[in-house]
Formats: sequence, structure tokens, C-alpha cells
Amino acid sequence: MTALLIILLLAITVLTARSLLLSFRAQRPADYAATSPEFDIRQVLSGPIISEGLIYGPSGRMTNSFVARMHGEWRGDSGTLSEDFTYSNGNSMQRKWFLTMGPDNTFTATADDIEGEGYGVISGATVMMRYRIRLPEAAGGHVLNVTDWLYLMEDGTIMNRSEMRKFGIKVAELIATMRPEPAEAQQSIAAQ
Repeated sequence: MTALLIILLLAITVLTARSLLLSFRAQRPADYAATSPEFDIRQVLSGPIISEGLIYGPSGRMTNSFVARMHGEWRGDSGTLSEDFTYSNGNSMQRKWFLTMGPDNTFTATADDIEGEGYGVISGATVMMRYRIRLPEAAGGHVLNVTDWLYLMEDGTIMNRSEMRKFGIKVAELIATMRPEPAEAQQSIAAQ
């Protein structure tokens, strides 16, 4: 029985170390300090943006997809990012982020469905943000811990990967792209 307990504790230790040192959660902003292009959040998250993404459930299978139209506006160190999501299951959702730049490439973020205040760090070509999101009642109303990474590519496209956890267990993952909305699409929407 003692040998079994030691093996079990060793397995738990190895799995915990792997999770903390060799996974998505192990990334730190400093890991990307020397990367480029520089992620200027006030420039990159400004104007009309189109996002397309996939949401994966706890089993690793895709559960939903979405298209989001976003619009960022900045005045000095304060900005807003309005998001209008249309999901493949027919649902829609709107969110408006309120962003405030802080010292040393940090920022805070709030929105109606965010518990408290989100905290972000800009480093090289990346942004890392952590926050607690409250799901809609139709989705259970759970509060999830989110780690959100944005990676700026050379062509201006942003790759977004997010993990959502409850009690430390991954319950969802999001993979998305964000890019400036083409002028033709903006004109088509304006004409409607």
C-alpha cells in the first residue's frame, strides 16, 4: 500500500510539474520580450477588426465557432473595444471592453461580464491577459479563470489562444484570428 501511495504521489508531482513547466500555462511575457513586430495595443486594437474563431470543450472537440466584428477606439491611455459575436449555434453576444494603460507595458480591462478587473502585460509581439469571466445564465452562469494570449504576426494578423479553467481544470479553449477589417467589407456593412 505504501509503494502504491508513493507511486501515486510521484505521478501527481510529475503531472503538476509538466503542467507548470511544459505547457500553455508555462508561458511568461518575458519569454517574448525580444520578439517583433512590437505589439502597440493602441494601434493594433484600433478601428474595425474582424475575428473568426473556434471554441473547444473539455474533451478537446470543437463545440462552437464564431465570427466577431470589433471596433477599437483610443483616447490617450484609455480605450474601448466593442465586440459583436455571431456563433454557429445561432446565438449572438455583445461585449465592450474598457482598457486603461498602466506603467511598464501593463494595462487593466473591464467589461460587464468580467468579475473585477482583468490585468494584461504587453511584451514584444505578444499580449497576455488574465481575467475572470461570468458565463451567461443560458451557459450555466459559471465564473471561469481565463488566460488569454495574443500573438501579433508580421502581416498585422493577431493569433489568439485562450484557456478557460474552473477549479484549475481546463474546461474550454478558444483559438481565433483577428485582423483589420478590409475596406470593402466596411463599405458593404455601411450600405446596409
